[in-house]
Amino acid sequence: MPQDIYDEKYYEKFYKELIPLLNGPGIVHADMGYLESHSRKFANKTNYNSHVWSSKISNRLAPKTVYLGGERVRLTKTTDLHKEIIKNAPQQLEKVLHLLKNIPFVHIRRQMGHNDKFNPICDLYVSTADPKNIRLAYMWASTMFDPKGRPGPHFIMIHIPEEHVLRQQILALPDYNLNIAFGTDYLGEDKKGFLRQAMWRADEEGMLGLHSGSKIVTVRDAQDSKLKRYGVFLFGMTATGKSTWSCHQLGLDHTRGEKTEVGQDDITFLCDDGSAFGSENNFYVKTDVTTDQQEAMYNALVDKSALIENVMLSANGEINFLDETLCGNGRAVIFRDKLKVKRDGKLIGISASTINIPTLDEMDGLIFAFITRRNTIMPYAQELTPEQGILSYLWGESTHSYASSPDKAGESVRIVGTDPFIVGSRGRKVNRFHDIIMRLIDKYPGKVRFLMYNTGGMGEIIETYEEDGVTKKKLVRKTDRVPLNLMAAIQRGDLRGTNIYEKGILGTRSIVSVEGRPIPEYNPLKFYSQEQIDYYVKDLVDGRRAYTNLIASEGLKPEIVRAAERSFEIDPTAKKKSFTIPFDKGKEKEPVVIIKNEESVSRPRRPGVWRWR
Repeated sequence: MPQDIYDEKYYEKFYKELIPLLNGPGIVHADMGYLESHSRKFANKTNYNSHVWSSKISNRLAPKTVYLGGERVRLTKTTDLHKEIIKNAPQQLEKVLHLLKNIPFVHIRRQMGHNDKFNPICDLYVSTADPKNIRLAYMWASTMFDPKGRPGPHFIMIHIPEEHVLRQQILALPDYNLNIAFGTDYLGEDKKGFLRQAMWRADEEGMLGLHSGSKIVTVRDAQDSKLKRYGVFLFGMTATGKSTWSCHQLGLDHTRGEKTEVGQDDITFLCDDGSAFGSENNFYVKTDVTTDQQEAMYNALVDKSALIENVMLSANGEINFLDETLCGNGRAVIFRDKLKVKRDGKLIGISASTINIPTLDEMDGLIFAFITRRNTIMPYAQELTPEQGILSYLWGESTHSYASSPDKAGESVRIVGTDPFIVGSRGRKVNRFHDIIMRLIDKYPGKVRFLMYNTGGMGEIIETYEEDGVTKKKLVRKTDRVPLNLMAAIQRGDLRGTNIYEKGILGTRSIVSVEGRPIPEYNPLKFYSQEQIDYYVKDLVDGRRAYTNLIASEGLKPEIVRAAERSFEIDPTAKKKSFTIPFDKGKEKEPVVIIKNEESVSRPRRPGVWRWR
């Protein structure tokens, strides 16, 4: 991309002019009481005595989000729309300066995190030219903590919902800890604006920002009957079950001391010692839940404290969380202390006493669980080696569903770490995950485990056909979805140590028995011929190979690429694979690694590269 569309000198000039304006006469420096009283003027009340608002925009502007600054923070792939937004950014930033001098804003300061090392101080400025937009400040502030004088860094976000929809855009300036949203009144932009910045800054400070839920689970070990305490990270794309399983009790036996304590449902910051800092005090969740499947979340949603948006509310104040006629993305801020389940006739809170995960010195183990949603041959659970766990983080894979995206149904979708908020090189993130994992394994042998859970199903068949020159898809056989109680039992058994795994078709160990009960009914051969299975394996490998090449172009360690190459040997139709590492020792960048299907010439290996053990 031509570098002259980025005006780094202007960004510096803009920031210097911006800071004095943030204390201008048109800005109200509010507290939570002020925001609450003014926001409720524009809400409808439910029969639970909670409040509901609506927004014009109900999704993030991901295709219109750009990162302004030096090469390290820029988008690795830009569309024509991105280029246009970047080119016109100086004019848009000039408008920010003008508006701050002339229209009203409300400002609230909050704290992200609750620890002794990394607690970003977050200043949100929301335009109230349209006064009902004050709810954005109130709802976002409710997800964070009161400032307590803990160490920063300091982040700023400016939100101008009133900008015309033709100029909708999100401008992030990571080097200045600044994000600006235009032309949208969606709360998710404020939430992710700060969290995206925090993950970038955590990476800069030697941690690793994870798009992951977290919890602490105490179980009775099957071997010695002693209580064991595990930290669990749950990675997953939207709609795969990350929040559900972060809050689920898994059918544990509380009478024997077993329990799940909820930490986070979205973002954590992983440290070298296996500990992780949480980010949010309360959660911003989807509202399409039922009491039988997501009991704790449902109880928090029907509490009067819930701050709800874009759900179906009847004239008499009754909420229908599953009616998506008006909006398919109903959301709510729910309070962690309202996450409760019924035990012995009483509602009991399930939130952990801290949002942080302790170090591995304080626990019996740490589990990295990758949630995917696939509908053909993927086992419902797989045990992964550390090498396979790092590759799972690299691929971050799921699939498009027939229900939500018929034209892409069955197609793989991959996002590194299931994290669509990465600033700069995605390869850099994978390398950091690799380094932290390998240090943990060296320091705590036998205490770090890797699992993959498929919350989709098995047995789906989708046929493609041509009609009037257009390729279309037809659902021939629906997937046999994994029963919720089976998935709970799988996770429960993995923690207790009662499940049995054997080598499977994907090169990993696949689950064959859950808590002593064999599950032959979920063998892929029950649904497909061997020829069909071979096709699905080849398709999976082809997608993984292409994605590995893409991320390698952003600087993957050669040992990670070699691990990927070894994993591709599961393709039953493949010829011998090899890879090339173009290497220029005059450059400091990570080598670009290209995986091919034919023989290729190996270049000299970069000196000093750590070998996979």
